[in-house]
Amino acid sequence: MRTKSQSSVNLKVIFTCCSILIFLVIFFARSNISSSKPISKTNLSQEKEEQDQAKPEGCPTTQQCTKMPISLSDALVHYATSNVTPQQTFDEISVSKRVLDKKSPCNFLVFGLGHDSPMWASLNHGGRTLFIEEDKAWIEIVTKKFPNLEAYHVVYDTKVKHSDKLMELGRSEDCRSVTDPRNSKCELALKDFPADFYETKWDLIMVDAPTGYHEEAPGRMSAIYTAGLLARNREDGETDVFVHDVNRPVEDEFSATFLCKGYMREQNGRLRHFTIPSHRARAGRPFCPVDVNRRR
Repeated sequence: MRTKSQSSVNLKVIFTCCSILIFLVIFFARSNISSSKPISKTNLSQEKEEQDQAKPEGCPTTQQCTKMPISLSDALVHYATSNVTPQQTFDEISVSKRVLDKKSPCNFLVFGLGHDSPMWASLNHGGRTLFIEEDKAWIEIVTKKFPNLEAYHVVYDTKVKHSDKLMELGRSEDCRSVTDPRNSKCELALKDFPADFYETKWDLIMVDAPTGYHEEAPGRMSAIYTAGLLARNREDGETDVFVHDVNRPVEDEFSATFLCKGYMREQNGRLRHFTIPSHRARAGRPFCPVDVNRRR
């Protein structure tokens, strides 16, 4: 059994230890508060400014900048759930994609609205992709499903069965003159399209329409000729022009004649790629580049 004196000593020791412990806790707590950086309006504004500088230009919030674009998500869902594949093969698409990888975002003009349209618009995300289509009902169907696509309805007054006659007319001096298509005297030039069609400096042009697989179809004679005229008539720089279905006589002959073999960069499958420079930037440039081997 413990004595009374021993119990009082033990109580004093316990009291002393508790007091020291409480003192140390208060001391370290005050030290941490005094050493921490005070929060002020200045510090908050500086932090916000640093965050704004870190965001890419044109992004309201970081969340919006990292969010997948609607056009891209729509395209992914479409191709993942559809059994319909684009009109061009993987290798043919890759030719245009390589150019888009370098030039996008840019101005991209596409003759034809099809199953591959969401893909082209997505590959040119941030740029302008305009689709020119002859079938008004088809435009309504596609744009209802993909409201972000920009498409114009146009009318062609040519037919495939008249392609030979148009080729002869295209060899005239009127068709070798570089001007705004609206002012051209060449019968191949498309003159009644929306103003944007003529006034935009197109970086890429894809000719994959209008319909051209039967004699009564509009054919791509005027589309190919006008694509070349738009490229030549720009103030400066160059335009990459692609023509699909060159396995057919019209696409083969008209692209070689009016986009010029000397401007052709490659052919992959049924797709040809031409790079056409501005003819306004250098006076006296021939309609087609001179074949050095032929001069010899």
